[in-house]
Amino acid sequence: MHRILVIDDEEQILNALRRRLERAGYDVTTAGDEAGAIRTILSETPFDAVVTDMSMDDAESGLRVLQAAISRDLFAEVIVLTAYGNVANAVECMRRGAFDYLEKNIPGVDVYELLTMKVEQAVDRRREAVRTVEKWERLAAEKQVK
Repeated sequence: MHRILVIDDEEQILNALRRRLERAGYDVTTAGDEAGAIRTILSETPFDAVVTDMSMDDAESGLRVLQAAISRDLFAEVIVLTAYGNVANAVECMRRGAFDYLEKNIPGVDVYELLTMKVEQAVDRRREAVRTVEKWERLAAEKQVK
């Protein structure tokens, strides 16, 4: 079962995201603020994906969570959610290594369904990246034996 960390300071949204991802078969851990999220990221086995709100304690909270996740695990796949999207934030998140950047309020779109699809894509990308590294390690070990 794939492990997902969901971070949002709005309890209703946090619980809705958790329930939706659990229905999709994910093992979900939650955090309600930046500090709790970073503690969880640093203290546990790496997550297969991290979903974080952009603005919690302040407008930079999501960027700090993103940085912590990538610092902890090079293969971290982070999806940043925001209620107040703008191009500058999206570009900065992607530049810093986010898997995706989604607005919570897209008219006519079931954002929970979209997020579930993005999480699945992120988990698949992480799995492929880890498999590639494992292959490289096996090949390197075989070369050393010869």
